[in-house]
Amino acid sequence: MEDQSQYATLTQTLPRKATDRFFTLAGLVCVGLGAAGIVLPLLPTTPFLLLAAACFGRGSPRLNRWLHSNRFFGPYLSRYRNGEGIPLTAKIAIISTLWLSLAASALLFVPETLWPVRVALALTGMGVSIHVLRIRTCQTRTGSSH
Repeated sequence: MEDQSQYATLTQTLPRKATDRFFTLAGLVCVGLGAAGIVLPLLPTTPFLLLAAACFGRGSPRLNRWLHSNRFFGPYLSRYRNGEGIPLTAKIAIISTLWLSLAASALLFVPETLWPVRVALALTGMGVSIHVLRIRTCQTRTGSSH
């Protein structure tokens, strides 16, 4: 009987651990892309850090605390969280990268016969663009362009 209860406990925790690991790994990838965005002008920092924060919030509370208190990444997140906004250069980079990647995906990887997928990509791009444009535009404080 003891073996069955241990097995049941193990099978209940495995999906949770796998999910935590997935979100933690996705968060780490996003932090890497966000860090690259600090020095690469076309790669936006703030959206990757927001995505990393969302992933860490789901997968690793410890990394979520680290990200929010980090001296390099924390200011990006706190400006967004406090409603201070995103710098104009970041908005331009976000929207440009978004539409370039959506256009490339739609034209290079989605066959013409799957036009509803292309429409869905366009609608998603419009929704994200509207969201980004509605976020308050702030002045850059840290000397970084995003």
